[in-house]
Amino acid sequence: MKISQLRAVVAVAERGNFSEAALDLQLTQPAVSHAIATLEEELGVPLFARGRHGAILTPAGERILHHVRQAMQHLEMMQLEANLHKGLHGGHVRVAAFRSVATHLLPKAIAQFHEQFPEVGVTIIECLSYLEAEQCLREGRADIGITYLPTSNDFTAWEILRDEYVALLPPKAKVNSKQITWEDIATHSPVILSCLPCGKPLHHHLKQLVPTMNTISNIQEDSTIVSMVNQGLSAAILPRLAAVPIPSAVQVYRLPKPLERVMGVAIRSQSLHIPSVFKFLEMLKDFDFYSLAKSTY
Repeated sequence: MKISQLRAVVAVAERGNFSEAALDLQLTQPAVSHAIATLEEELGVPLFARGRHGAILTPAGERILHHVRQAMQHLEMMQLEANLHKGLHGGHVRVAAFRSVATHLLPKAIAQFHEQFPEVGVTIIECLSYLEAEQCLREGRADIGITYLPTSNDFTAWEILRDEYVALLPPKAKVNSKQITWEDIATHSPVILSCLPCGKPLHHHLKQLVPTMNTISNIQEDSTIVSMVNQGLSAAILPRLAAVPIPSAVQVYRLPKPLERVMGVAIRSQSLHIPSVFKFLEMLKDFDFYSLAKSTY
């Protein structure tokens, strides 16, 4: 069943004959007759009774015409929706991000974008890790993803923020100098680390520097880890943005040897996107995430 056949049905029904329908459609009369005949053959019922006075809908044709008009209306709506997505007066952007970015950074960026493009919808897809965000991109469930850099060749990515890892010590912890040591942190073992795979850079960092440190990484929620530190149950090492809001009683220190996670905004390499996606991507690349992150700490 072809769109040209449906258009022919509507035109013949409205004009009552094939010749005038052909003029409306800018086709020859044989072309219109062939379109109707092949549709009737496909459906197995005649749609028009043909005679000297033109073409009159059969009872089956009258009922089918109703559905044809609905189908044509849906086709027009499909085209309208496509036109909206091709411009910036509509469309939808899906952004996959892990919790700390989805919670503390993206809402402000989306609010700024909506001020300029209020008709473009933006949805955050919350992921447990940066690898899950990348998988959303690969599977087409997201248009843009927030990940760690460097990333794979599957993606084109731009750096947006460097987030330092910090040591969180219980309120009553004793540290003898302003510069904390690995021994100061290890005193409150087991030290809780970010859950893998997001904690992979930190695990590698510690394995090289303090391989004997007693650590655990089986708690997924960063807020739970911070709460445990606040209750004096352990120490923790987390990215600063993942740890906020940090209770005032918790002691926060830079690591003896600093470590950062480098975050970037990514799209699939050589992918095709509607204008609203590219416009939101450009906004993210220019957005001042550093100032926003500092205000969040």
